[in-house]
Amino acid sequence: MATRTSIAQPSVRSRARTALVLGMASLLAAAGISALSGTAEAASTLGAAAAEKGRYFGAAVAANHLGEADYAATLNTEFNSATPENEMKWDAVERTRNTFTYGAADQIVSHAQSRGMKVRGHTLVWHSQLPSWVGALGAADLRTAMNNHITQVMGHWKGKIHSWDVVNEAFQDGSSGARRSSPFQDKLGNGFIEEAFRTARAADPAAKLCYNDYNTDGVNAKSNAVYNLVRDFKARGVPIDCVGFQSHFNSASPVPSDYQANLQRFADLGVDVQITELDIEGSGTAQANSYSNVVRACLAVSRCTGITVWGVTDKYSWRASGTPLLFDGNYAKKPAYTAVLTALGGTGSGGTAACNVSYSKAEEWSDRFNGKVTVTAGGSAISTWTTTVTVTSPQKISATWNGTPTWDSSGNVMTMKPNGNGTLAAGASTSFGFTVMNNGNTAAPTVGSCTAS
Repeated sequence: MATRTSIAQPSVRSRARTALVLGMASLLAAAGISALSGTAEAASTLGAAAAEKGRYFGAAVAANHLGEADYAATLNTEFNSATPENEMKWDAVERTRNTFTYGAADQIVSHAQSRGMKVRGHTLVWHSQLPSWVGALGAADLRTAMNNHITQVMGHWKGKIHSWDVVNEAFQDGSSGARRSSPFQDKLGNGFIEEAFRTARAADPAAKLCYNDYNTDGVNAKSNAVYNLVRDFKARGVPIDCVGFQSHFNSASPVPSDYQANLQRFADLGVDVQITELDIEGSGTAQANSYSNVVRACLAVSRCTGITVWGVTDKYSWRASGTPLLFDGNYAKKPAYTAVLTALGGTGSGGTAACNVSYSKAEEWSDRFNGKVTVTAGGSAISTWTTTVTVTSPQKISATWNGTPTWDSSGNVMTMKPNGNGTLAAGASTSFGFTVMNNGNTAAPTVGSCTAS
């Protein structure tokens, strides 16, 4: 697989991750049917809908925005997990050696706990946002400082943090699968990651211990290197409980087609997987579909325990110009928000038009199969609807009926609209069909979210 394109790293964060568009979201059940609809009693917020699926839906939180009424209200209403955006990083809590400053992060932890939210700790050992004194230490002193930092910081919040990103971004981009140069790697060698995890387990035995990285969302050299690390740790009894997939996407680096399969292969090692920093640049239906696909991929992997979006509102995103989040700069819900809530099985409030889709395989022959998508209006009547069907190359859709299709440039993504009158009464259904030439690939298609008005 070709190396995915990275985006430039901003000065405060260091995130080379990207994407937009459709990927593999929800492989259909063995029976060939995947119901995506909610019910009239479904939850009406992201956190509540995720909780009904046994998961959390969180946001990265900046302490200096908690005093803004709309920011706090959106966070409190919609999310059931919080990750401090910068307040737990090394330069924030131990700028001077062995002098710890926890105030800003304490503010986030207290806010979250008072509202029953989980807290993810981010991050203990990372090459970036590191005070200069750390890199100036010799090997023996650096080992002492690293273990002390982990022990002190985790001890301060012992029992309050659900999951910790113990080591962050330790592998290089590109095709080598090599470790990233850092004070820890260069002076302590490959063993520093194992040592950090063993120290973390001793510091807070109840916390989930995660390795977290970017550009590992599909199967590639970098994710293979992380996979081999986790497999080795599990085989040797090194304490590791979870792997975080940052999932920063845009049009240059979209949701990979093997996203769900990649999550699943890590889960099969016996660790939880978490989507830790999700944001998707773009707008409208394309952004909504990409978000929906990510959520459905998580729901399809039983050990995918939760999703965190990297921020509450576009205006404070580290990629604000790409409008990558679920709420715009005025805290209005975007189409991506509705798509996520629908994918989680929730239902919007305020009478917003909604629809749901379900897929089933119909007739099948050696070289082709027919598929059927049923579109069902939500609690209110709708006047039109649209959804997408994505096939995996070299498959091609050769015929359609009961709908009007358009295609993306790849020919693999079909957007279907009504053929004529698209009006549906509340709870009423219609359907369309299509024939897939399998060309040797019998994988089921992916049905995107349903958008209605």
